[in-house]
Amino acid sequence: MINTIICGCNGHMGRTVTRLMGEDGGFNIVAGFDAHTAVLDKYPVFASPSEFAGAADVLVDFSSPDALDDLLGFGLERRIPLVLCTTGYSPKQIEKISLAADELPIFRSGNMSLGINLVADLLRRAAAVLGAGFDVEIVEKHHRRKVDAPSGTAIMLADAVSESLPYAPDYVFERQSRREPRGEREIGISAVRGGTIVGEHDVIFAGTDEVIEIKHSAFSRDVFAVGAVRAAKFLAGVSETRLYTMSDVLAAIV
Repeated sequence: MINTIICGCNGHMGRTVTRLMGEDGGFNIVAGFDAHTAVLDKYPVFASPSEFAGAADVLVDFSSPDALDDLLGFGLERRIPLVLCTTGYSPKQIEKISLAADELPIFRSGNMSLGINLVADLLRRAAAVLGAGFDVEIVEKHHRRKVDAPSGTAIMLADAVSESLPYAPDYVFERQSRREPRGEREIGISAVRGGTIVGEHDVIFAGTDEVIEIKHSAFSRDVFAVGAVRAAKFLAGVSETRLYTMSDVLAAIV
């Protein structure tokens, strides 16, 4: 059994992870962390990591970027690997995560869906073949309550394309202030917010007389929780201290 802590346990994603881990049968949830400390399952809930005195094999976080410093400190002090599923981290916070991964196994992904991470791999291949001959545009759509834009997933997909391009592209997030043709080394990233859209990402390779589109649609948040459970199982079985991504999980599956 994998002894697990869930941070953000009383939120929608935390509840979904709790359910899926129970159905899996290979996890023992020893504690939850949440600002709302109502006990909704069989494990105790603490408002802060500092209140928990026990041990665990892995911690899964679906909370807020504001919790990062406490989680990194907790993980490093207790030697508990971290699966960071939260999005919206600042560049400075991402740097902190990378530094902490020199001392602790840490998993982080801009999107926990196995499918979207497979799409990222396909984009690397597509960009390597299409090269500089195609313009790249990314359109992402999410529900009206999402506060960050563009999404972390859109940036993750843009980064995947960038890795295989023969040049370092510029990310362009808005065009209304520009009165000029599109640059040859741009990746345009557009955000749509509305309704209850769980998540849609469309990557467009626009060339001369042909267009290639690679699209992913999430119809339920369960897809992100499934990826988190997979990542927790993976991270609980590693010993090397470094930063892991969903590419490592996919490689282990294949």
